Amino acid sequence: MSDTILEVRNLTKKFGGLTAVNNVSFSIGRKEMVGIIGPNGAGKTTLLRNILGILTPTSGEVIFKGKKITGQNVSKTVNMGMAATAQVVKPFRTLPVVTNVMVSCLSPRSRRRGEWVKTVEGRAQDALEFCGIVDLALEPASVLSHGDLKRLELAKAIAIEPELLLLDEPFGGLNPAETKLIANSLKRLHKGGRFGRLHSEGPAMLIIEHKLSELMPIIDRVIVINFGEVLFIGTPEETVKNQAVIEAYLGKEVNKLVS
Repeated sequence: MSDTILEVRNLTKKFGGLTAVNNVSFSIGRKEMVGIIGPNGAGKTTLLRNILGILTPTSGEVIFKGKKITGQNVSKTVNMGMAATAQVVKPFRTLPVVTNVMVSCLSPRSRRRGEWVKTVEGRAQDALEFCGIVDLALEPASVLSHGDLKRLELAKAIAIEPELLLLDEPFGGLNPAETKLIANSLKRLHKGGRFGRLHSEGPAMLIIEHKLSELMPIIDRVIVINFGEVLFIGTPEETVKNQAVIEAYLGKEVNKLVS
């Protein structure tokens, strides 16, 4: 479809005799927020790393904005408009929070798109304000709580002004209030927040998450991965009613999602 921003075609990743991702195919539209769910060890993070270029697939293709990027250097992919957050946040702990974000603002893509502010620091401050931690800008990253570290990770990613944002468990380890803050930030960004000006909408998103009660209300479609393979693709409503998904992953959790 003409509004497709990402296509994954028959992607497979093997580590010796272990097949972590097996013949996975799907696409994401420019205006979509898509969730990836599945049991621990299902291959979700490995899939994201192959899309971004941290890992090179054994076979298959990754198409971003109509161009094949399979195995491409991560920096090239980021400068094309794809950004990601990590499941385990590793900031420059001794540097101020704002400096951590300024590193992202120094990327070629961010510098090209940053004429609307005069300084790198200004862009970094704006990203921190969007994520609700601008008051911590001058603090060393080492003093941040886990929740604030997650928001710093998001600020670093959106400072690049991506067209596609990959998020690996953005709610992981957060309490309910922190989870709600991050979820609201993602919805606001996707709907055309300050960093979503490439199109009429904000960036498309692909989100790995286990906290389904927080994830399902904000996404358009769900990709269910099990044993490295696509088990099901559908709307959140279709997903929680699918018997194969319930048996493989949701179990009793489905009652919380449909109640």
